[in-house]
Amino acid sequence: QFEAFCAGGLAPGWSLLVQGHSDSGEDKFEINFLSEAGDIAFHVKPRFSSATIVGNTCQGGRWGPEEVSGVFPLALGEPFEMEVSSDAEHFHVHAQEHKVLQFAHRHRPLAAITRVQVLSEHRLAQVELARRDLSWW
Repeated sequence: QFEAFCAGGLAPGWSLLVQGHSDSGEDKFEINFLSEAGDIAFHVKPRFSSATIVGNTCQGGRWGPEEVSGVFPLALGEPFEMEVSSDAEHFHVHAQEHKVLQFAHRHRPLAAITRVQVLSEHRLAQVELARRDLSWW
């Protein structure tokens, strides 16, 4: 498990990079961006069992409608890389350098999103949370 505090809250230009090895057949990997109030402002989860990647939010204890990507470039038993970045309007999710999901921000203001966590039973090699130059997007 990895958890980090985002100083000043989330803003356009934040990026989370996760690298690891998918050595388990179970769907025990997720990334959560959490608000000060404890809501899950953005939840992304690869589901190896259905070869989909799901995005959602949980506000006030209630899950919103799932957004599902049928693009699934991950393979069991292989190294993987996922990146979640944010601009003013969306979270962007890339896996193995393929864009797999664009998820409109449902939680405002972005600055209220202050923590990020990676929950995994897969082997994680690297987790990097960084603010990048906006021209990078």
